[in-house]
Amino acid sequence: MSQPLRGRVALVAGATRGAGRGIAVELGAAGAIVYVTGRSTRARRSDYDRPETVEDTADLVTAAGGHGIAVPTDHLDPAQVRALVDRIADEQGRLDVLVNDIWGGEHLFAWDSPVWEHDLDDGLRLLRLAVDTHAITSHHALPLLLRRPGGLVVEMTDGTDAYNRENYRVSFFYDLAKTSVIRMAFALGRELGPRGATALALTPGWLRSEMMLDTFGVREDNWRDALDRVPHFAISETPHYVGRAVAALAADPDVARWNGQSLDSGSLARTYGFTDLDGSRPDAWRYLVEVQDADKPADVTGYR
Repeated sequence: MSQPLRGRVALVAGATRGAGRGIAVELGAAGAIVYVTGRSTRARRSDYDRPETVEDTADLVTAAGGHGIAVPTDHLDPAQVRALVDRIADEQGRLDVLVNDIWGGEHLFAWDSPVWEHDLDDGLRLLRLAVDTHAITSHHALPLLLRRPGGLVVEMTDGTDAYNRENYRVSFFYDLAKTSVIRMAFALGRELGPRGATALALTPGWLRSEMMLDTFGVREDNWRDALDRVPHFAISETPHYVGRAVAALAADPDVARWNGQSLDSGSLARTYGFTDLDGSRPDAWRYLVEVQDADKPADVTGYR
């Protein structure tokens, strides 16, 4: 099996579950050493109170062909993040890929709740988890990433720049958080580009994360059973799909062409030729505009 990232070192911040786990595993499949972080461990669950752990993710990375290293970290704590980066520097002497996927806000936003009705503490906590964590991690990790030319920073968000610019996303706080991350990638691109590194924003489509599958009462092996209730779920994708997008970007010697841009898994699949686990290429954001938001019946023909 080809492992184009053999010898490369990645940090996936926020890799306990969902997109972060999929990204970590696919970087491992490409041969990378992957440090995975999060607050959920085998010894202690986070406030999500879910069973997935960073240790489990590290084991999956190693099983895929890489080397997974779990480092429990609260990315709101600068001292913990500094210790994490110091450890990577001591053990590896380099950092080639930084994926900022910290989120943790699923239980903090209310759909279609205006700012004056939304719980203020929850909204501000959401912003801290979605924005402050990324800034803290970049502050401490980027000097190590810049030691060698060709480094890559991936800011994970929900929605492309084009889609979020035209559409209200869930609520004031959610909208602000996801759009802010896109702007972070733009700003980092301006700062990193002249120094030989690349930053970009990346979104999956409708993600079949562990939490989403639980919400619909299905598993990965029978996820289509949810289509009777949620027909547009037919366009959904596994976390491995966006993981393969990150692995393809990290292996691209011309990745700088994407500097500062907002990208999505579906469009990158067409560019790099990878597929989801089932061999399909879901193009969720085009589907959202042309089918779901246009109030057309669910039909993924031509979209996956």
